[in-house]
Formats: sequence, structure tokens, C-alpha cells
Amino acid sequence: MLQQTQVPRVVGRYEGFLARFPTPAGCAAATTGDVVRAWAGLGYNRRAVNLHRAAGVMVAQHDGQVPDQLDALLALPGVGPYTARAVLVFAFERDLGLVDTNAGRFVARAGAGHRLDARDAQAVADALVPPGRAWAWGQAVFDLGARVCTRREPACGRCPVSGHCAWFGAGRPDPDPVTGSAGIATPQSTFAGSDRQGRGRLVDALRRGPVASARAADVAGWPDDPGRAQRIVDQLVADGLARLDGEELCLP
Repeated sequence: MLQQTQVPRVVGRYEGFLARFPTPAGCAAATTGDVVRAWAGLGYNRRAVNLHRAAGVMVAQHDGQVPDQLDALLALPGVGPYTARAVLVFAFERDLGLVDTNAGRFVARAGAGHRLDARDAQAVADALVPPGRAWAWGQAVFDLGARVCTRREPACGRCPVSGHCAWFGAGRPDPDPVTGSAGIATPQSTFAGSDRQGRGRLVDALRRGPVASARAADVAGWPDDPGRAQRIVDQLVADGLARLDGEELCLP
């Protein structure tokens, strides 16, 4: 839920989702539509489909448990290198470093002092973890990146690790190591008028009930562009977010 979604928007929905689906088996037993409905308000609805699919794999291959091995986590639908390692760190307290947007700034600036590709960023992050303290380290690095080692104006003057920071120690030379480093997200494209907005409108409508295929363009907000709406409908069906039932579009 926290992928590209801020914490205040997530907290209440996270608690409600776990109350509805407290275990992988409970999630897997529901329909995809039930999971997508419970995901309302979080955006990026394919995450809900992948979570449902991942729960099915956990039930079928892992006795209904979240696997605790990197390869098994990476094999789950929708789980990439960062998410897999985050599960290992925060659920199983494995000594691994994490490289997301916030932590990646700390890794590139403090740990390396220069740009990093994905392989090097992970290696530096792993090497920085104090043995046996990965859980606390991960939390601290996330907070440091979010509140101190920010993208535009890093607060080096009040940073608790500035005395150990490679970039600060070198005089903060240009270019800033975060520029072009792996794991550090670039700003998203404009949402208003985008395909993402039209997809979201359609999925929100489907949560309330079936939508006539002939109305897809109106519901997506593009009444004068039915071709664009049809392309989005085809994508939703291909992504497992919708199905066609005769002349109507429905949640799976």
C-alpha cells in the first residue's frame, strides 16, 4: 500500500484491509473484485490484483504463510527486489539493506558519495547494516531520508550522521549523488487528464457495479474519445482488474 502512496492516506485503509483479510488464506479465498473494492482510495489498483494473486501462491505453495526466502518472495506476483527485501527486514529481521526513494538518498550520499547503479546501491546498503539490527536500521534510514536527507534541500547541518557522510565530507560536490542513482524515483507525470486518471474513474465506477461498455468513454471522462477509453478497457481486462460480461464491464 505504501508504494507511491503516502502514509496518512494508507493507515486507516491498511487497518481495515487486515480486518477484512487477516491472513493470506483469507485474501486468497475472496474474489479479485472483493480485494479491489477493499483497495478503494489507494490508487494503482493493479497492486490489489497482484496481492490477491500472491496470496493464492502463498496458499498453494507455502502452506498459507508468507515465505521467508528471497527467491520465493521474488516469485510472488507484484513483488520486486525492494518489496522482497523489505519483507525480509521488517517481518523476519534479516540483515539486508533497503533501497527505496528515501533510503536510496542516504545510501548514495552517505554511503557512497557518488551515483550508484542498482547492483552497487544494493551492495552499499547491505554493507551499512549493523549486524543483528536491520529492523531498527531500516526504520532509522527511512526516517532520515524522509525528514533530513531530502531530495532538494538536505539538512546536513542537523544530520546525525553527517560526520560519517561521504558526500558531506567531500564538501557536497556536484552533481548530487541522488541524481541518476538507482532506486530513487523521479517525479511522476501529471495525473490530471492522464490514462491513470481514466483508469481510476473506471475502476471506481466498477466498485459500485457493472458499467455498460457503451458508457466507458463517459465514465472515464473522455466522452469525445471512445478509442482511448476502449484501449483503457482492454488494459483493465488484460491486467485482471475487469472482465467483460456480454455488453457490460464488471469487476472479476
